[in-house]
Amino acid sequence: MPSTRTPTTALAPHQGLHVDIPLLPRATLGSALTLIDLLRTARMLAQLRLGALAPPISWRLLTAEGGAWPPAPPAASPSASLAALHPALPTLASRFEDYLGSAPPSGQGAIQHAVFLPPMHAADIPSVRSLVRGQGALVAALRQALDAGGLLACQGNSAWLAAATGRAAGRALVLPWFYASAFRDEHPDVMLVADQACVAEAPWFSAAGAEQLGGLVCALLEHSTGPGLAQLCRPAFEFDPERSRAAAQASTQIRKTRDSTLARAIAWLEQHLEAPYDLATLAAAAAVSPRTLLRHFRQELGRSPLDQLHRMRCARARVMLEITLESVPTIALACGYSDPHAFRRVFARHCGCTPSAYREAHALRAPRARWRLDPAQWDKQALL
Repeated sequence: MPSTRTPTTALAPHQGLHVDIPLLPRATLGSALTLIDLLRTARMLAQLRLGALAPPISWRLLTAEGGAWPPAPPAASPSASLAALHPALPTLASRFEDYLGSAPPSGQGAIQHAVFLPPMHAADIPSVRSLVRGQGALVAALRQALDAGGLLACQGNSAWLAAATGRAAGRALVLPWFYASAFRDEHPDVMLVADQACVAEAPWFSAAGAEQLGGLVCALLEHSTGPGLAQLCRPAFEFDPERSRAAAQASTQIRKTRDSTLARAIAWLEQHLEAPYDLATLAAAAAVSPRTLLRHFRQELGRSPLDQLHRMRCARARVMLEITLESVPTIALACGYSDPHAFRRVFARHCGCTPSAYREAHALRAPRARWRLDPAQWDKQALL
C-alpha cells in the first residue's frame, strides 16, 4: 500500500449495506463465515466511530431456495440434523446465531442490497457445471436481484453461477487461474481480468480467493456507504507491510547494500528514533564517514539520512494516531519532535495531511468523548 495517503472527508453516515448469502449444498461454509466476520468487524468499527449514526450493516444466511438457513431440524434430533448440514455445526450451535443474521433493517434509510456467492466444493470443472445446472431457482433470483439494482459478489468458481444469470456480458470478473481457460470457453462475452485478484465494477464484484475477501468487503462498503468506512476498514482487513514494520520497529525496511552500511544506519535510527539527529553520530554507528553515508543514502534510496528519519518518524506517528488517544504534542515528542508545529509541518509534507486529519480518517477506536457513554446514549451525543 502507498506510504502516504490523503484521507477522505470525515467518516459520516451513509446508506447501509445488507448482504444475503445463499448456501448451496456444496458451498464452502468457511468463505461465507469469513465474509460475515468481516462485515461484523466493519459494523463494529462504524459503531465505534459514529455510534447510533453508523450505517446499518447486516447479512443473512439463506438456503439456495431463499429460505432460512439452516433449515429447521426435526424436533427429535436437532444435533443430528445440524451435523448432516456441516460437521462443525453441533459444536458451534451455541454461538452460531450471530452468523445466521436477519432480514435487512427497516426504517433506517436507504439500504443497498447485495448477494455474495461462496465458492463450491467441486472436484473438477464438470462438477461445477453440474452444480450450476441444478440451481435454476437461485439463478432466477440472482437475475431478479440485479435487475432491481442489487449488487452481486462472487468468489472463485461461483463466477459460473454469476455468469448463468445472463447479465455478465461485457463485465469484468476474476477467477483462480486454473479455472480461467474453461470459463472463457464457456462464457467468451465475460471479461476475465488476469492481473488482479479482486475486481469491483458495480454491480459486479469478484474475488479470486479467500485472501481477497477483505478487499471485496471494502469495495462493497465503499459503493454502499461511501469511502469513509471503507478507508477505515482497509488497515484492519488488509496486510500492510509498512504498518507492520513501523509497529514492530523492524530493521528490514530497506534493501541492504553489500557491506550493510544502510542496514546498520537504519537499525541505529530505529533504535534512536526520538533522539536528535546528528549525522556524525549516525555515520559512526554505521562505521563509515559522514560523506560516505550520505553517498550510500543518495545512491540506494534517493534521499538523505534526515529525510529517511522523517519518514520513519512519520510511520511511527501514523500508527500512534491510529491506535492511541495520545495528544498530537505527546506523539510528536515520542517521535523525536520537541516542537509540535515542526512535527505538523513534517507530517503534512510526508503524509499529505495534518496529524489531526489523519487521525480523524484512520483512527481504529472510539472518540474520547464517548468512552464512558452507554451505547444507547450515542445517538443523543451525535458525535462524529
